[in-house]
Amino acid sequence: MFRCFQQKTSTQIATQIAPLCLSYFVNSSNLSSISNLRERLADGPDFDEFVSGEKSYAVEAPLPKERARKPEWLKREVPQGEEFFRIKNKLRSLKLATVCEEAKCPNIGECWSGGKDKDGRNHIATATIMVMGDTCTRGCRFCSVKTSRAPPPLDPMEPKNVAEAVAEWGVGYIVVTSVDRDDLPDQGSKHIAEVVKEMKSKSPTLLVEVLSPDFSGDEDCIDRVAGSSLDVFAHNVETVERLTPSVRDRRAGWHQSLKVLARAKKVGAKFTKTSIMLGLGEQPHEIQEALEALRANDVDVVTFGQYMRPTRKHMPVVEYVTPEGFAHWQKVAEGMGFRYVASGALVRSSYRAGELFLEGMIKSEKVAKAGQ
Repeated sequence: MFRCFQQKTSTQIATQIAPLCLSYFVNSSNLSSISNLRERLADGPDFDEFVSGEKSYAVEAPLPKERARKPEWLKREVPQGEEFFRIKNKLRSLKLATVCEEAKCPNIGECWSGGKDKDGRNHIATATIMVMGDTCTRGCRFCSVKTSRAPPPLDPMEPKNVAEAVAEWGVGYIVVTSVDRDDLPDQGSKHIAEVVKEMKSKSPTLLVEVLSPDFSGDEDCIDRVAGSSLDVFAHNVETVERLTPSVRDRRAGWHQSLKVLARAKKVGAKFTKTSIMLGLGEQPHEIQEALEALRANDVDVVTFGQYMRPTRKHMPVVEYVTPEGFAHWQKVAEGMGFRYVASGALVRSSYRAGELFLEGMIKSEKVAKAGQ
């Protein structure tokens, strides 16, 4: 990535960037794609801005054994507010586990509180719950979830219990995610579909997003979840194609994930969504190519967030992308036609999901009325 430009000479930067630019243009399929790329990036931060230090793209992360403070933009205020504590207390009484707490998400206060944010914008309370247990059959190098070849059996009462808990909880938008269960004949797809069905039965107005496994590309499993009356089908590609083998479990795959997203849309998912982590060593042209591939497979929503190393046993952070860098990719993605884009260091795949969904619905209605 374009890192630490303000600390390097113009000659050093040119030497660093030239191979990347040459590689991209030599590998471009035709002049038309080059022209389109230039148009999309025309309004973004230019080379001189990065060199001057006014808009540095990223800063290098310290070596794994070095102790250094994270950049200022990665700090977050302690969650607070009446609604936040109401939901937290309700969780304790319902014994409902959320990814928000398990993963120590930095946006927990913002998502749980709902109402107006510091910029005066409205959004509904959102939460992410994890079903099928806390033990995964895969071992991705960025993830801190426990792994095992033979996790405990599924709880047959979980769909009803989760539906009752969510109904009592009172949130407007729920994100359901899960571990991978390659050990099961249907890889857990029936269980996830049943969770959605029960929640919709208990809370008809509830908006449900499922952050789905790839089910090893099994179309029957994908169809089952995509057709479960969910509102958004999400599946994360996590990183660019080149880094996929070193970041994700060997059973995952870049093209397999693209096929999962395309299949979900084909069989009726109203919206498809994915997420990309930055700071793993990806190159700018690789992010651009990833976005083009996602749009080619009709993905509606993309989010960008900073990769944060869970423990020293996980893969290290290569660089910390600046707010300006995230703003750049948001502008690029929006210019490519994604319906919604969330991009920021602290953004996670389910960040403010309710707000994004509702804003999109409002925009769609306006477009439909304008066309009448």
